[in-house]
Amino acid sequence: MALTLNEQKQFQLDCKRKLAQAKTPLEKLRYVCLSRGASGINGLGRQFRIIDDDNNKQISKEEFAKVCKEFGTGLTNEEVDSLFAEIDRDGSGSLNFDEFLEALRPPMPESRRKLVELAFKKLDKTGDGVITVDDLKGVYNARSHPKYQNGELTEQDVFREYLKTFESRGEVDGKVTWQEFLNYYSGISSSIDEDVYFDLMLRNAYKL
Repeated sequence: MALTLNEQKQFQLDCKRKLAQAKTPLEKLRYVCLSRGASGINGLGRQFRIIDDDNNKQISKEEFAKVCKEFGTGLTNEEVDSLFAEIDRDGSGSLNFDEFLEALRPPMPESRRKLVELAFKKLDKTGDGVITVDDLKGVYNARSHPKYQNGELTEQDVFREYLKTFESRGEVDGKVTWQEFLNYYSGISSSIDEDVYFDLMLRNAYKL
């Protein structure tokens, strides 16, 4: 259901190559995130949630610059200013968090997005917009996992390992939101040219 270790390494190498070729601040920030792994955009999202004290999902220019610096994006002050202005289209002086993530995600064809949504809905048995360990029971066969079979992990452990795939390092709460799921598969999608292969991968993984 997620990338293997070798696939993850190859994915990160591909993103580092794209980072070296990036021409705009938005592309640079996108591939800085993804070069850290398919859940890299979730990592940046976590930084913004931490700084959003009043939970209004608005990011000021100062907050934006601070997070870009703390996350180690390598963007210059001019690039940060340019990127902020590009996303702040109404000139309000603040960014909507969800709109920012939407811009940061690699573009994904609508057919792929619908398939990702189908997979999420299948896993989210309760329909509350969040995948938890309880949702996975009866949907994800933990007993076929090699580490379950050799006794290294319990069934609960396997479920938690699966959920950790979509979360950034340092933020493991055992829950995966639709945004986190979409961020992850947007990254994966950017590294797969053929729609047929992406379609087959998801259908096989989630038995869609």
